Amino acid sequence: MPRAQPPRAVFAMDPVHLPLLFPPPLVARLRRAAEIDPALVVQDFTDAAATPAPADAEILITGWGCPRLDASTLAAVPRLRTVLHAAGSVRSLIGEELWARGVTVSSAAAANAVPVAEYTLAMILLAGKDTLTHRDRYRRTHTPPTPGETATTGNHGRRIGVVGASRIGRRLLHLLRPHDVEVLLHDPYLDPAEATELGARLVPLEDLLRHSDIVTLHAPDIPETRHLLDRARLALIRDGGVLINTSRGALVDHAALTDELVSGRLHAVLDVTEPEPLPADSPLYRLPNVFLTPHIAGSLGNELQRMGGIVADELERVAQGLALAHEVRRADLARIA
Repeated sequence: MPRAQPPRAVFAMDPVHLPLLFPPPLVARLRRAAEIDPALVVQDFTDAAATPAPADAEILITGWGCPRLDASTLAAVPRLRTVLHAAGSVRSLIGEELWARGVTVSSAAAANAVPVAEYTLAMILLAGKDTLTHRDRYRRTHTPPTPGETATTGNHGRRIGVVGASRIGRRLLHLLRPHDVEVLLHDPYLDPAEATELGARLVPLEDLLRHSDIVTLHAPDIPETRHLLDRARLALIRDGGVLINTSRGALVDHAALTDELVSGRLHAVLDVTEPEPLPADSPLYRLPNVFLTPHIAGSLGNELQRMGGIVADELERVAQGLALAHEVRRADLARIA
């Protein structure tokens, strides 16, 4: 049942993100669903000299720049019952104290999956056309390639290896459906029938690495996946194969990957690295077989309002007494980013 009085909500994030996450139409929706002051943005819950959080706040709309919600932070909002996160992962935000208090949590990770999957699809198709090699050659020679130089170029029949049926992985699998490619999938939580429904063939990780032309990573950054692609597994990727990482740098042993890329055996599209950013003297900045971007695959610019839209949807659900559509549960954190 809808509440008689609208709930009290407050923003908790770096205010620089607010205008892009919540342009005026979304702010209007928030204000219709809750009592919220768009000019009040909390960044520090424990500093008395900072902008104070209203003690009667029941809902926090969080984002990048929000402090970790631990015991000292939660003491400032004793009536808190819902956190709506206008970003992706909540892993670094949520402390045990919040779960102990029974606060419900929602994330806009589903919205953030869209641009990451789009970016990945674009890079898969560009890699299949060997775009960087042909671009660099054209810059040097000013002449078109010969048939012999394009003999292995093209996306028809490419075998794409997707590691992880996460939100982003599943979105990518959907985007790959119209293309004439074969998709291999590795995910320890899926069975073969589920993979088939997603348009892929489930295989062990080692088989995926051996038999894929392009390998793209979409597994979560959890202890079990740290350096998932170590030196031995990277060596399984065929000569001339492409590794795409839009997940987290920690999934790959970067020392081993650097050796492979310096040798020229592999190509890579890296939107994330370990560390991030790389040291200024890293050869990955200069290698012709590396396409390196500064963590831009996720939501940027006008894409941010898609996440704000999910938060507005969730706030309206809370105000109507409905369950959250994008709830994150404590047990989920063992297997999501």
